[in-house]
Amino acid sequence: MSFALITGASKGIGRAIAKEFAARKTDLLLVSRNEQLLSELAEELKRSNNIQVFYLAIDLGQPHAAKKIFDWCTEKNFSVNVLVNNAGYGLSGAFDQYPAAQHIDLMQVNMTTPVELISLFLPQLKQQKKSYILNIGSSSAYQAMPYMGVYAASKSFVVSFTRALKFELKDENVVVTLVSPGVTTSEFNATARIPEKGLKAADRVAMTAEEVAKIAVNSLFKEKTEVIVGFLTKLTVFMVGLMPKKLTEKISSKFYK
Repeated sequence: MSFALITGASKGIGRAIAKEFAARKTDLLLVSRNEQLLSELAEELKRSNNIQVFYLAIDLGQPHAAKKIFDWCTEKNFSVNVLVNNAGYGLSGAFDQYPAAQHIDLMQVNMTTPVELISLFLPQLKQQKKSYILNIGSSSAYQAMPYMGVYAASKSFVVSFTRALKFELKDENVVVTLVSPGVTTSEFNATARIPEKGLKAADRVAMTAEEVAKIAVNSLFKEKTEVIVGFLTKLTVFMVGLMPKKLTEKISSKFYK
């Protein structure tokens, strides 16, 4: 029996992705910090979809959290054929208003843990008849973002790494897909401390977590390489690529300062 392992599964896009897989009768391994929310979601998905759901409450900002997840799967004899690296968060405001430890934690969750998870699970994924890796990026990855610089840079890493991994595994049985959402209605904005002006701008173009999740899971099984979610998000990323960098940085800084 094989499972889909989803990080950041208790809230937002991760929770919606879990529900999408559950609707497809996929057995699930849910990972997040909030044990109560994980427990409630696991019970809900088991009851409504007649599938197996297990969960592990762990802080993905801890060094070697990925190894603990891998060891948990090994000890429980859970075989993983879908790995979803969804967990991530941002911090808005001036770089120096946060201590170094917070920036390091963000980079651990957004970059290091996903890379370590893929490294640990890839031998197992290669042994499957067909397996999948879904990395969640962000439209923020396609430009430098003053006052949200570490987050945007961390997602740029996810984009670059996923593209390279996709190429390396092109002759393997492992499908690699990158999905980059734009503004999404979730707890992300509160965690990132997005200023009021940024929130008002976001309200005009925000998609729901459920919409993003449906596109993400469909794109994975259609074996797409890279998907920017939503027409307006695609248009924005396209325009950013054409505009002078100083101008795009000046515009984005107004929303996060």
